Amino acid sequence: MKAPKRLEPLLEDGLIDEVLRPLMSGKEAAVYVVRCGDELRCAKVYKEANKRGFRQAAEYQEGRKVRNSRDARAMAKGSKHGRREREEAWQNAEVSALFRLASAGVRVPKPYDFVDGVLLMELVSDGEGDAAPRLNDVDMSAEDARELHGVMIGEIVKMLCAGLVHGDLSEFNVLLDPDGPVIIDLPQAVDAAGNNHAFRMLERDVTNMAEYFGQYAPELLHTRYAQEMWALYEQGELTPQSMLTGEFAEPEEEADLDAVLREIKAALADQARRQAALAEADAPVGLEEPTPPWLRG
Repeated sequence: MKAPKRLEPLLEDGLIDEVLRPLMSGKEAAVYVVRCGDELRCAKVYKEANKRGFRQAAEYQEGRKVRNSRDARAMAKGSKHGRREREEAWQNAEVSALFRLASAGVRVPKPYDFVDGVLLMELVSDGEGDAAPRLNDVDMSAEDARELHGVMIGEIVKMLCAGLVHGDLSEFNVLLDPDGPVIIDLPQAVDAAGNNHAFRMLERDVTNMAEYFGQYAPELLHTRYAQEMWALYEQGELTPQSMLTGEFAEPEEEADLDAVLREIKAALADQARRQAALAEADAPVGLEEPTPPWLRG
């Protein structure tokens, strides 16, 4: 296929040898399958801010480091330089998160390079040469759902131990290869210690997983892993080996009506995001991906 303009510099520099086909186009980026020597990889081309569906809400930016005070002031004022710096920081956040999480043992695509708004990374495969399907595209038994939910809770715990919360985790940004789930799409990842919204985002991520797998194993709908792991995290006792039960007793205190209203607004915003993701999933780019062998039958 003819190489998109944004990929031409990578071809000229020899970072990729050939653009094979589009894989998907999402709210924040278009992804292509490329050949690098004898390997197939993914090239994620970030969309310009005015063409991207996922907005850089202030809650995601909180706690992120800025290179210097001049950049911070420009970003706050919304100047041309500030918008450029904010856009660069948004893209760099995913690159940084991928390296950080891969080092912590979280199952994410291996990153290779980041050049001019293009992230070159591992192509997560189904084991037969095709791209792995998304979790949303796979049917499963109740037993499979319970097993995969447990794996995902373990990955979320490892992420939190590494100091990050995904912030937009759902069945649409988890791939399934022959070895299990692989988490993708991390430009909105937030610092667990530096962002005041981190717990709410963690709770939303965990709830999304419970609701998806709960379609097949309804008992998962009543688990409270987010509250349990966050309590351990705040106490400095959470480790990747922590044995969680999914149960948590709230301390007795007066209701915080403002907090309840914030949660309602957050739930409505989350519902809108999920509806947008469903609409996006109904119009995939590229070939339909098969179910991995380990979930067939």
